[in-house]
Amino acid sequence: MGVTLRHIFIYQNKTMKAHFYIFLRLFYILLSAITFSPASISPVLSDEPYDYSTLNLPAHFTTDAPNSPLPTSINGIDNTPVDNPVTDHGSTLGRVLFYDKTLSENATISCASCHQVANGFSDPATLSVGFDGGTTGRHSMTLINARWYQRGRFFWDEMEATLEEQVLMPFQDSVEMGLTLLQLDIIVSNQVYYPQLFSNAFGDTIVTTDRISKALSQFVRSIVSYSSKYDVGRAQVSGPGPGFPNFTAEENQGKQLFLMTIPNGGGACFACHTTEAFVSANPGPQNNGFDLVTTDPGAGATFPNNPIFDARFKTSTLRNIELTAPYMHDGRFATLEDVVEHYDNGIQAHPTLSAALTDVNGDPIQLNFTTTQKKALVAFLKTLTDSTLASNIKFSDPFITEFTFQGNIDNNYFLDKNWDVGISPPM
Repeated sequence: MGVTLRHIFIYQNKTMKAHFYIFLRLFYILLSAITFSPASISPVLSDEPYDYSTLNLPAHFTTDAPNSPLPTSINGIDNTPVDNPVTDHGSTLGRVLFYDKTLSENATISCASCHQVANGFSDPATLSVGFDGGTTGRHSMTLINARWYQRGRFFWDEMEATLEEQVLMPFQDSVEMGLTLLQLDIIVSNQVYYPQLFSNAFGDTIVTTDRISKALSQFVRSIVSYSSKYDVGRAQVSGPGPGFPNFTAEENQGKQLFLMTIPNGGGACFACHTTEAFVSANPGPQNNGFDLVTTDPGAGATFPNNPIFDARFKTSTLRNIELTAPYMHDGRFATLEDVVEHYDNGIQAHPTLSAALTDVNGDPIQLNFTTTQKKALVAFLKTLTDSTLASNIKFSDPFITEFTFQGNIDNNYFLDKNWDVGISPPM
């Protein structure tokens, strides 16, 4: 039996008697008695789509800071193709596809299983678990700010040239979701909730792999971060360099270490994580000196005819880095402190080590930061945390089966009323 909860209850009437709560409690018990299967649950969606197409970026995202040696704006690095702009209805369809567990071999895994909104659209596990219990070969990279990357390539090894190609790969992976593209099309076609969503997005109900790819890509490109403590401070000054009035002394110190060049006593982190999106402006994947010899060829397997790509990996955004542990392509670092320690004194002299991480003699750099400086750098990185993504309903799981009353009741009335979607019954 399928049950669709089409509304989030918002209780606002203080005169409502407690017997209404009893009715809702009994109603919940009735729902709890029903066995839900992934195929029987339809997504809970608003009558009108949420706004995905309007970014409302702050001015510092689209204006280069004066006298900056590196670009600070995201101008010119948007990988959105002309034939697939972000739309409200397309992204709504993409959101449903992103969270739909029926789109795996045994209906247990969705895209969101490995890219969890609460973890910065990454996975807290070192390696993600697929539909049959197997694990992925690399850590799940965050999807935040995926639309901004100079080369426009995707995966740690830059295997796919476009996001439209990338989003289809997990469905076909024998570990992750275990389908063929033909099976994917059939499963989507068989779900009762997709015809209207496809019609809204594309003008008719025809399901194609290309449309699935485009809708998912639109949703992913809508996941951008620009509402962190950093952004509040950045909006009050002329560029990234001046002290931010909303920062602590420690956070401002960490920001200076992040921005300053190595000869001037900094870490030159901004050279690889540049622009206000904190994405790479370098001409390709980089080798961060994790190992002395190659343990994973990375982009070297994608570009085998060019030895410089050996053991090099795509640089991801630092936005919400506090939430995306563990870190790096193999999840080898459990904490931000571990990451800072690596760049401070752990860089290995691999043959393809990025030039930015070498000194004038070609040896790995040694920053030799003090304990205070390391703590300051970590404090700054945490200012990039944007909690609005995790709390924004347009990025949440639409496959809701339960609701929660968050507040208090007395013998007669609901107090501090706040109905919301959740995972617990009214208590």
